[in-house]
Amino acid sequence: MTAINKHSQRILLVDDEMVILESCRSCLNTAGWSDVLIESDSRLVLPLLEREEVDVIVLDLRMPNITGIELLPQIVREHPQIKVIVATASNEVETVVNCMKNGAFDYMVKPIDVKRLLTSVKKALEMRSLSNELSALKSYMFSDRLDHPEAFAGIVTRNKAMRAVFQYLEVIAGTRQPVTITGETGTGKELIARAIHDMSGCSGDYVALNVAGLDDNMFSDTLFGHRKGAFTGADQARDGLITRAAGGTLFLDEIGDLNEMSQIKLLRLLQEQEYYPVGSDFVKKSDARIVMATNRDLQEMIKQGKFRNDLYYRLCGHRVHLPPLRERRDDIPLLLDHFLEKAAERLGKKKPTPPPELAVMLTLYPFPGNVREFEAMVSDAVLRHTSGVLSMETFRAVIGNERPAPQGDPATGKADGESPLCGIFGHFPTLDEVEQYMISEAMKMAKGNQGLAGKILGMGRQTLNKRLKSQPA
Repeated sequence: MTAINKHSQRILLVDDEMVILESCRSCLNTAGWSDVLIESDSRLVLPLLEREEVDVIVLDLRMPNITGIELLPQIVREHPQIKVIVATASNEVETVVNCMKNGAFDYMVKPIDVKRLLTSVKKALEMRSLSNELSALKSYMFSDRLDHPEAFAGIVTRNKAMRAVFQYLEVIAGTRQPVTITGETGTGKELIARAIHDMSGCSGDYVALNVAGLDDNMFSDTLFGHRKGAFTGADQARDGLITRAAGGTLFLDEIGDLNEMSQIKLLRLLQEQEYYPVGSDFVKKSDARIVMATNRDLQEMIKQGKFRNDLYYRLCGHRVHLPPLRERRDDIPLLLDHFLEKAAERLGKKKPTPPPELAVMLTLYPFPGNVREFEAMVSDAVLRHTSGVLSMETFRAVIGNERPAPQGDPATGKADGESPLCGIFGHFPTLDEVEQYMISEAMKMAKGNQGLAGKILGMGRQTLNKRLKSQPA
């Protein structure tokens, strides 16, 4: 497929001293930013910006020909989307204040401190990325467009909420920020992770790891690898999955199951893009895009002391929530047809014809296992099918006597849950529940007087008395 144009994160360094330019470019390259341009002639900066897409400029203020002080307002006026970090040889408060007023994003004092340079550039790139995403989101919202539907070909849906998810994913796919996907079991979180990778423009591989059940030693060894002799049986060095995902995407599923030590290591990987192989004292860098998923309530886990606060906020950069199937009821007929065809092809059978009432019955079932449960249910029915119209018995056996959930807006999946009755009971009530509620309210209004309560309800006193006696205590 054609990938979305990846956000290049291009940096331009402008200084009249080549030694400083080469030194700063080397530092940025080492930190993981490979696309760094340098320019020693300030007169060529504006023509360069007309030709090249640049995200951040580190601009020296004292240069021959055109000074940085003169150049700054021109860049801000003609290229307002570019974040400009100014560098000055003296910590002149007035100069710095004027530059900030003229649109500079940040400033540094020369000689430039490497840590300060990296921190400032990172913040500027994050702000530029956020600005790009907001602009793109506005465009998607107003036009309701989806530029790469082929990326979501494996996800069968016509649901509006899912389309909104797809649009958001198209916006964030090209960034390098981590993404956290939440949703119940069986909602398709790994399919979404794969779609993010396919649209990202990453040249590396997509590597997936389910971390559920891994202790810290197994997590560290699987993800980060180990050096020779790190532990008994480590006869040779082995790279971890993070190395295989270099330049690509690493998908970590069930991160809510990580223990505290593993959470600390994941936090370092997300913050610094650094890790230590097991048994090694030498840090390694990673440029893999991290995508994570969980079906847990991480905020509740934080309250229970089972998940780190700082890691949670690091995961909040890009969050995608997948609605459960009971909120996508309009997709059920579509999914039924898809799964029937898929199962028939796999089993070498003719696609069976479902009875018309089957789709209606399925839309009333809450599907606690979501799409995964639905697919398994259909596969089992096709396996048992012999000829003619597809039997509903397999589906009835699973659904049983469970009370069906009421239908509502199929596009939102909200099952009449916004009606007054559901607002009172928390669900669509039975006749017995409504009767008990009305009698209780009437007795309250009549302050316990059965005769008066009976008149409110439109029934005789004796009838009301019998109803009260028949109610559970």
